[in-house]
Amino acid sequence: MFRILIQATLLTLWFDATVQCADVSVATRPNVVLIMADDLGFSDLGCYGGEISTPHLDQLASDGLRFTQFYNCAVCVTTRAALLTGLHPRRQPENRWLADEMTTLADAALSAGYRTSLTGKWHSGSSAPDRPTDRGFEEYYGVADGSCNFFNPAQPDPVFYNGGRQRTFLHNEQRVTQFPSDYYTTDAFTDHAVSCIRKFAAGDAPFFVHVCYTAPHFPLHARPEDIAKYHGRYDGGYFRMRNERYRRLITQGLIDPQWKLSPSEISQSLYRYDYRITPWEKVRDLPRECRRMEVYAAMVDRLDQGVGRILGTLTELDAEDNTLVMFLSDNGGCASYPGYWNNDERLAREAYNTSLPGGSNTYDFVAPGWGWAQCAPFRRFKAWTYEGGISTPLIARWPNVIKAGTITHQVGHVVDFMPTLVELSSPREQEEVSMPSTEGQSLVPVLHGQVREGHDSLCWYLFGNRAIRQGRWKLVWGAHAGTWELYDMKLDRTETNDLAPQFPGRVDQMQATWHEWARRTCVSPDSTDL
Repeated sequence: MFRILIQATLLTLWFDATVQCADVSVATRPNVVLIMADDLGFSDLGCYGGEISTPHLDQLASDGLRFTQFYNCAVCVTTRAALLTGLHPRRQPENRWLADEMTTLADAALSAGYRTSLTGKWHSGSSAPDRPTDRGFEEYYGVADGSCNFFNPAQPDPVFYNGGRQRTFLHNEQRVTQFPSDYYTTDAFTDHAVSCIRKFAAGDAPFFVHVCYTAPHFPLHARPEDIAKYHGRYDGGYFRMRNERYRRLITQGLIDPQWKLSPSEISQSLYRYDYRITPWEKVRDLPRECRRMEVYAAMVDRLDQGVGRILGTLTELDAEDNTLVMFLSDNGGCASYPGYWNNDERLAREAYNTSLPGGSNTYDFVAPGWGWAQCAPFRRFKAWTYEGGISTPLIARWPNVIKAGTITHQVGHVVDFMPTLVELSSPREQEEVSMPSTEGQSLVPVLHGQVREGHDSLCWYLFGNRAIRQGRWKLVWGAHAGTWELYDMKLDRTETNDLAPQFPGRVDQMQATWHEWARRTCVSPDSTDL
């Protein structure tokens, strides 16, 4: 097939001949370590206003660059498809997201002479031809599905969630069904990523290591010693946490102080379920509610510890200076709740017993209040195309290239990783190989402290939610509201002042552009599917 053919051929850039802005020579082609969290909110990290202990990611930010306007695709599977291909998600027959002819980041890196590995969550297919090792990754270890039990991935989901589904866990093409008694996925994923870095660094070729943690995605599972660190930390509730994060984001220079903190929208719903943000004084089970966020924080804490081990390995191997490390999240905070998938919270509570969340015998979700607060200061959360659903922290460190301690407000999107990697991996030989077009734009100028032209338009669709951003303007359609809303992202990125009535011509123009994009990407605007 065409995709396999290009794996066997040295890569050539699909933009004009050679790229001049990067000044990346063959001798200094960087290693790339791309780390992605799962369902991490915009303001969870300390370096993005959060109260969770994330010293290693905070140091990564101090040594590198933080993006304030970087976008994902609002949910796990669509973000991963876009990141891997440089294309906005295309809905394929049979629930496939990677068409045979699509080139992945790993295909491109492998073709350019890089060693490649993926660790953790894949979520793009668990059988041939859609496994990671079918799509350019030489080495894979992780869960091929969306989520699993953190302590025992072989344990099926509870009946109330996906009917007790058995998750597929793979090491390369082999199914893994046995796990040690002290197993914890976040630690195991770190172990595998570190092992790959050590193996690759022993050779002469540069490497592309993609690390996809499942933390802090549900179920809420964490090691007891990590949970203990956060006991009592969240007794003040999610409104207080959100207000405190909002103030720290302003202090850190990540958001404009003129932006208002968006409201909770407690009366608006999606489909059959109201994402109610219960007033804190009306929460009936405070121990459970606080425990949810304590466990979630512990999961992020352990993820940060893993990042620290990865960074320490690069330093130990003297590979730090020639390695670009990037960290982001696949969508906004998750506001799911027990029973979400069958709309019966009572059944869910009866099914997983009354134990507080955290252990392997529990299956709980962070629920709407905390999931919303994790996206401070923005509206909504995962699965919505308001800023809370599609905004991600992005940290990039590359010593002696990226200026330490910097912030960029330039707009970027996960489709930009493909052209970035291709530019940085400048192949040793230029052979005429026709490559598919990308819908992304290289981030290399931004990494060098330069201003790039940027995207004319960025569009989103998910579960009936829609959005388009053009420059400072964003048009968004919430499935709960069923109408277009217009916001000025320069003055009001928290989307509190709808300007659609004042600018009907702009609304018409932007929605026409969105519908054109929808046709290209096989979106049915009236559908409530992915």
